[in-house]
Amino acid sequence: MKTYKFASIALCVATALQANHALAQDTSEKESVLEKITVTAQKRVQSIQDVPISVATLSGEKFESIFSGGEDIIALAVRVPGLYAESSNGRAAPRFYIRGLGNTDFDLAASQPVSIIMDDVVKENVVLKSFPLFDMQQVEVIRGPQGTLFGRNTTAGIIKFDSVKPTDDFDAYGKIGLGSFGTVNIEGAVGGGLSDNIAGRFSFLSQQRDDYIDNAFSGEDDVIGGYDELAWRAQLLFTPIDELEILLNLHGRDLEGTASVFRANVFTRGSNKLNENYDRDTVFYDGNLLGNGFDNNPQSYENFGFSLKADYDFGDITLTSITANEDAEGNSLGDIDGGAGSGDTGLPGFIPFTAVTQDNMDDLEQFTQELRLASDYDGALNWQVGAFYYDSSFNITSIDGFFGATTVFHENTTWAVFGQTSYEVSDKLTVTGGLRYTDDEKSLIVGDQNVDGFALVIGAASIQDYDPINVNDDQVGYELSANYKVDSKTSLFARYANGFRAQSIQGRDVAFEGSPSVAEAETINSVEFGFKSDLLDDSLRLNAAVFYYVVDDIQFSAIGGGANNTALINADKGTAFGFEIDATYVVDENLVLTAGYSYNKTEIEDSNLSVFPCGASVAFGPNCTVTDPMTSDNRALIDGNPFPQAPETIFNFTARYSVPIGDNGELFAYTDWAFQGKTSLFLYESVEFQTDNNFEAGLRFGYENFEHNYTLAIFARNLTDEDNVKGAVDFNNLTGIINDPRVIGVEGKISFF
Repeated sequence: MKTYKFASIALCVATALQANHALAQDTSEKESVLEKITVTAQKRVQSIQDVPISVATLSGEKFESIFSGGEDIIALAVRVPGLYAESSNGRAAPRFYIRGLGNTDFDLAASQPVSIIMDDVVKENVVLKSFPLFDMQQVEVIRGPQGTLFGRNTTAGIIKFDSVKPTDDFDAYGKIGLGSFGTVNIEGAVGGGLSDNIAGRFSFLSQQRDDYIDNAFSGEDDVIGGYDELAWRAQLLFTPIDELEILLNLHGRDLEGTASVFRANVFTRGSNKLNENYDRDTVFYDGNLLGNGFDNNPQSYENFGFSLKADYDFGDITLTSITANEDAEGNSLGDIDGGAGSGDTGLPGFIPFTAVTQDNMDDLEQFTQELRLASDYDGALNWQVGAFYYDSSFNITSIDGFFGATTVFHENTTWAVFGQTSYEVSDKLTVTGGLRYTDDEKSLIVGDQNVDGFALVIGAASIQDYDPINVNDDQVGYELSANYKVDSKTSLFARYANGFRAQSIQGRDVAFEGSPSVAEAETINSVEFGFKSDLLDDSLRLNAAVFYYVVDDIQFSAIGGGANNTALINADKGTAFGFEIDATYVVDENLVLTAGYSYNKTEIEDSNLSVFPCGASVAFGPNCTVTDPMTSDNRALIDGNPFPQAPETIFNFTARYSVPIGDNGELFAYTDWAFQGKTSLFLYESVEFQTDNNFEAGLRFGYENFEHNYTLAIFARNLTDEDNVKGAVDFNNLTGIINDPRVIGVEGKISFF
């Protein structure tokens, strides 16, 4: 039914837009062409049509509309072909996937194969990856391994965020949005020249939402679901001489809100449809770890960081130095069984035992230093070489209602040297090659008092003595690509890339009397072919790529089973193939359409690998309908399964139609739709933990005045109020995580130049 609903609504929107276009066509006489887009996917400013990599961008109205309802970074999911994102840690720890490759590990120390780069600085830890998005110049989704220029842990690709930078010209804007559930979004920036050689820019974001979910077990109304987020950025651009440019970036964040909302028994065994236990506005929580009654899944995080980028122009060569440091701390609590009580008295439905955990992150510090020399010759040959250093450390304390508190200490040090060369063989053919050597070292130390709860008192647990774990690996990554210009409007490219995700250590199981686990480094070999073209007199842009990759020793997180363990494992191999298409069509000056589609076919290849599925143990069978072959000890064989949280298909489209009002304004309508195909939530496959045909839509109507630079609009996010399953907890009941409700609101923006 959902597929037909989606198709019907999409057809109605498209028909209405085309009808309006037909009425306005006679009055349009201006030539309409595509916007020229530049990217920095190769750490140089290049036209997106000249880069031999599959790249998609988000900016302007398309970007701002996605976040108009108070969404966090997770809202980028499915908005670009091949890109997905989800979280079971609220707004603090997102998980990203590109071309099906990602990591479902929910621990705060989890590594990911998708790297987040914000203003030229890698955000390695999952908490740093969640920094709010505001005053953005552009977002680049760079698909496929990017290990040569960006380093380890980029086997899936990169999401690169660039904020608006200071200039000598004054500009400012202010924006406010008001929406459902007391949602208030305020954003603004001001920048310009401060003296002859100094320019500055200050920008900020404030997002608020009231609690709107009742805790029916405690009898409390409106105690879950809200948040209060404040983030800011201050930049100073200093040019003491013409050849030298120094950019200082200071930024901070303060989040108070609700962690993920877990909902017990919202699936009936044998079905993946939400049942009568699901009520968007109600949960039954009895979790209490803080000693002050019902805790209702609170979350709190703070982050402060700086970066200092210096560019010195020697003429044909530029020296770049980027020094950066990030500090963060916070905590998040979850009633992860999703309900209250235990046994036959559980609400809602049968809950064998209660489970509530809290994770505290303390003293997260990340320091990075990059030095790079890059040529800018007029001739056929250009190159860049550099060195990179990374050091991070943090503590994680996991608190369980039965076992108590356990603290583990993580450290990671990495250094690398790299180089890349491009050579124009002819006016049509450019060949690029790159090489990077990386040394990566990680360690984990378990605190002396690793169990201090009720389990220790009654003798159900004991203090364990764990030796420090140290793992080290070095790898060489490389790439080779070619770009062939068929003509001035069309190019073909081919790319082979090798990269690796560094070895990982997972210490979460220590909190439950388990041992830490270690996964070896995974390596990827990827091949892709594509074309990029501007057609129909520069009114249609059509970019596409096909790919195939093999990941040896692919890292997975085996999560769940009756004990809800979280262990790192290596499968022999993971393979994937597919394609993505991005299209933009400027019909005329009033109507612009975009569309994207991706297909990802992923497969785990390991004939002997098995995991405990939903609630299973050696003594007890699964509590869901597992479709994989099962071993005699109740483990599921996962050979041939797709990667977890890897949508097989993604489709999205947008349409913007405008009608001129006088000489200085226009009325506009903008709609965006995103569709997610079949997705398996876990390593094993089951009837209950599969999703298909999820979609969300947005709509925006407004008036824009060009003379006075202001916009007034009404908007809706999750327009049709879809209840989409985004994740699950599978260890003691059929718990689901659902998307946010529909938000309807108004927004105003004014700019000054």
